[in-house]
Amino acid sequence: MTRSMTAFARQESQQSWGTLTWEVRSVNHRFLEPHLRIPESLKELEGALREGLRKCLSRGKVECTLRFVPEEQTQTLQVNEAFARQLLAATEQMEKLLPVSQTLNPLDLLRWPGVLQDIPMDMSAVKNEALQLFNRALDDLQAGREREGKELALLIEQRLDAISFVVQDVREKMPLILQNQRSMLRSRVADLGVDLEPQRLEQEVVLLAQKADVDEEMDRLDTHVQEVRRILKQKEPVGRRLDFLMQELNREANTLSSKSIVTDTTKSAVELKVLIEQMREQIQNIE
Repeated sequence: MTRSMTAFARQESQQSWGTLTWEVRSVNHRFLEPHLRIPESLKELEGALREGLRKCLSRGKVECTLRFVPEEQTQTLQVNEAFARQLLAATEQMEKLLPVSQTLNPLDLLRWPGVLQDIPMDMSAVKNEALQLFNRALDDLQAGREREGKELALLIEQRLDAISFVVQDVREKMPLILQNQRSMLRSRVADLGVDLEPQRLEQEVVLLAQKADVDEEMDRLDTHVQEVRRILKQKEPVGRRLDFLMQELNREANTLSSKSIVTDTTKSAVELKVLIEQMREQIQNIE
C-alpha cells in the first residue's frame, strides 16, 4: 500500500494523576530519523519509543513530543517525623541555654528545610499510559499517511495514463513521419538536380529510418509504466523503487528526444519529461 511520509497525529489522555499529550508529526526524509522530546521523569521510555517507531515506520523525519501535566492533588506533602523530633529535642536544649524560656511555634518548625517532604508520585501508571497513548498516536499517524498515500497513488496513476497515451500516439505517428521524411528526402534530391542511384537513395532512407526508430524506447516506456503500476499495489514501502523507475523513465524520454527528427516527437518527449517530473515530485513524499 502506498503511504505518504507526511502526516500529523495528536492523542491526549486525562487521568486522576494528570494529563498526557502526544503530538507526532512526520515529513519526507531519505531514512527514518526520529526526534523525541519527553519529560525527564519519563526519559527511560525512550528506548521502547524508538523501537516502536522502527517497527511501524521505515522512512521519514518524525518528531514526537510528549507533554505531562500532573494534577495538583497528586503533589502531597508528608512530615518527616523523625527529623522533626530531632529539631524539637535540639530546641529544648536551646531553651535551657536561653535566659528567657520561649515556646516554639509549630509553623516555624514546618518552615525548617527538610521537615516537609514531597511524596514522590508513582510513575508506573504514567509510563504505561504514555506507551499506550504513543501507540495510538502512531496508529493515527499511519492512517493519515495511508490516506494521503492513496491520493498520491491516484495522481501518479493519472500521469501514467497520460504517458501511455503519449507513447501510443508516437507509435501511431511514426510510420507517417518516416513516410513524410522519405518523400522529403527524395524531393530535396530532385530539387538539387543530383542524379543518385535508386539503391543509394534507398540506403539513405534506411539510415534515416534507423536513426528515427524509437520502438525500443516505446517498449521500455510501456514496461516501466506497468512496473510502476505493479509496485503501487505492494504493501511494503515502495518509495525508493519508484524513485529508481522515475530515473529510468526519464532516460527513455531523453533518448526519444535525441532521436527526434520532427517537432511532433520532440514535443512528445518534452511532455513525457514533464509528466515524469510531476510523478517524481510526488514520489519524494512516498515512504
